[in-house]
Parts: sequence; structure tokens; C-alpha cells
Amino acid sequence: MNIRIINKSSHSLPHYETGASAGMDLRANISESVTLEPLGRTIIKTGLFIELPVGYEAQVRPRSGLAAKQGVTVLNAPGTIDADYRGEIGVILVNLSNDSFVIKNGERIAQLVIAKHERAEWEEVNELSETARGEGGFGSTGVK
Repeated sequence: MNIRIINKSSHSLPHYETGASAGMDLRANISESVTLEPLGRTIIKTGLFIELPVGYEAQVRPRSGLAAKQGVTVLNAPGTIDADYRGEIGVILVNLSNDSFVIKNGERIAQLVIAKHERAEWEEVNELSETARGEGGFGSTGVK
């Protein structure tokens, strides 16, 4: 599948690092470094604009290394880019560590996963089918 993209950044296009990678790294496209204080959040622009086919979304997800090593993650993970959005891709980052984190131009800040999705129609009913789980939620299926 081909996806139309405009790259106004100074970086190469996102790409898959390995043959089995699901996501492509997104890089910060900023004129000067941004310091993200503990518990602080900011939107970092990428310089990328995409045109997805209807029936697809782009999911902005955290990079596991950045989260594990620095405590920096995507706040609304996964962020959804809809097929009709034409603005610049921005990433909402949050610093969950106790230390300041400096975001530099070109830094890999998130990953982008392209996913097919369905559109549902509601069928309003008065009752739902029974299951063994029933109304149990929030940890109810775990072993005790």
C-alpha cells in the first residue's frame, strides 16, 4: 500500500527498521531543543503530513526504549490519526521520570503504526448474551 506524504522536516521519511517491524520511528522536527521537566508534557511536531486511505488509521505509539530508559512516553497512547486529517503530525510526550529530559531535533520520539479498521453500526437491544465472565472486569480474569 502506498501512502501519500509531505516531508517538511530535515529528516528522512519514517521507515521500518527490520523486515518484521510493525512501526516506523517518528523524529522530532524542532528548531531548538525542548526540555521536558518531570511530569511535564508537550507537543513535538514532526514536519510530516500524510494522506491515509479511508479505512485506515495511523497510530502514534511510545518507543519502548525511550519509555524504559528515560520515562518519556506518548501521553494519549495510542494517538489516532484519521484518514481525513491533513495537518502536521504532532506527538504528545510526557515525562514520567524524576529527571528533566531534553528533546533534540531529529530525536526518535515515537513510532507510527498503520492499521486497517472497521466502522461499526450500533444495534440497540434490551439485553446481551450471557458469558462465563459476565460483568467481571478490571482484573477479574486473573488467577487468584
